[in-house]
Amino acid sequence: MTYRGVRPTWVWITVALAAGLWGFAFYLTWLNFWIKIPIAAATLAVFSLTLQRLPEKDLAFDRSAVIRGIASAVALYFIFWLGKTISLWLFPFAPQQIGAIYGKGQGFPMPVVFFLLLFVTGPCEEIYWRGFLQRHLVNRYGKWPGWGMATGIYAGVHIWSFNFMLIGAAAVAGAFWGYLYLRWGRLSPVIVSHALWSAFVFAVVPIP
Repeated sequence: MTYRGVRPTWVWITVALAAGLWGFAFYLTWLNFWIKIPIAAATLAVFSLTLQRLPEKDLAFDRSAVIRGIASAVALYFIFWLGKTISLWLFPFAPQQIGAIYGKGQGFPMPVVFFLLLFVTGPCEEIYWRGFLQRHLVNRYGKWPGWGMATGIYAGVHIWSFNFMLIGAAAVAGAFWGYLYLRWGRLSPVIVSHALWSAFVFAVVPIP
């Protein structure tokens, strides 16, 4: 499936919308963070799906998609565990910034956070960031340039957090999921990976 039916202007409008929505989620203080981020992700997903539907294979959650998603989520967990260990050694400010990430939306019920990340935020982010934006950029600019641009934009919208560690984490995770989408050619295992990883990292087993 290509994005010949979507004008580049509309694609960049969605990027501007993403920047505004992530600013709403991370920078504005009204409403709890765990309510704002699923609203932002769902808005992007709905808007992108109105511009171009996903191919059926992208949303086929068969056994292979689930197994690949689970395995890649576990792999990413250990990548982040190693990254945190190195960061604590390299950057004196790392503990405070990592603590600030986990402090987002403090006091919100963790079962609700788990549910929202697993069933709303994770899937909706992948529908837009990889299923729409990366697919379009790869189709227009080439495989690796498109992947790099999509990863850079995904990390860039997290600048509203003013948290170096979070921006770096977004770059790593975005590059990882973007690569999986390039390699597997389908979105469903990446959705499983993102949804499981984020739900467990933030609501069940934070990286120690």
